[in-house]
Amino acid sequence: MSLGKAVLEGDRRALARALTLVENQHPDAEEIVRDIHGHTGHAIVVGITGAPGVGKSTLVDRLAGHFLAAGRTVGILAVDPSSPFTGGALLGDRIRMEGRGSGVFMRSIAARGQLGGLARSTPRAIQLLEAAGRDFILLETVGAGQSEVDVMGYADTTLVVVAPGLGDDVQAFKAGILEIGDIFVVNKADRPGADQTARELRQMLSLGPRRAWRPPVLSTTAQTGEGIGEIAEAILEHKASMERDPEVGVRHLHEAERFLRQAVAEQLADAAVARAKASGRWAPLVEEVAHRRKDPIWAAREIVSGEER
Repeated sequence: MSLGKAVLEGDRRALARALTLVENQHPDAEEIVRDIHGHTGHAIVVGITGAPGVGKSTLVDRLAGHFLAAGRTVGILAVDPSSPFTGGALLGDRIRMEGRGSGVFMRSIAARGQLGGLARSTPRAIQLLEAAGRDFILLETVGAGQSEVDVMGYADTTLVVVAPGLGDDVQAFKAGILEIGDIFVVNKADRPGADQTARELRQMLSLGPRRAWRPPVLSTTAQTGEGIGEIAEAILEHKASMERDPEVGVRHLHEAERFLRQAVAEQLADAAVARAKASGRWAPLVEEVAHRRKDPIWAAREIVSGEER
């Protein structure tokens, strides 16, 4: 049996192996993704983003438990910072969530220097979890600031998580991270200042453009589970709202175009670097850039064109 077919039949070992191949960009991963592509697109993908320390992992764990109790299956992708030595994930979120049983498949994947709060392998990892039959996929980003907004391109619903007492709250609600949220969650609501944080969020959202879906601001204490049911209900309400929106089809086309552009760019880059290494030009160009003898943009043009400049 092929690995792709084993994933489609729900084999957890096959899924784990396929995810490893995808994350390591192994040549066999392309065939697996091609085999399962027609069986994807049915899961509800929920992105969870926010600054470090707001309690994203605890929130993900509680949401997973809520969906499991409702008889649904869950996949969790936790994108972690990378080790500078091995490239592996550092945080080990799976330790916190390993008690959820077979209804949850949890995977930590390393960002490996990728900007945007996600990893390069994220879209393919989502496809694998969908093909394995997961009803919900919870995608937790690296601790994000104002510019790590890539999660909205992969998620049906994006949760922006904030917490009181982490500094200048209003500063944290700048345009980039504010505009991607479909649901805003004030976690650690038992702390002083939580109500004020929620009020400021609602005020800032009221100044933004009018949309068919008005993002709610919900309060929770994920540590105890308080408010988790309301968040889960809001996720389902947002999904239903988007299905009624005539612009959803256009959005899916834009997303497909973006994914295709990304795949083309990755393959062209890999092929150009491989050619440069095979011709012996790669190492000298790296040295010239490192010693400021050549601008990296011009060096890149040499690699792409295959001509020395």
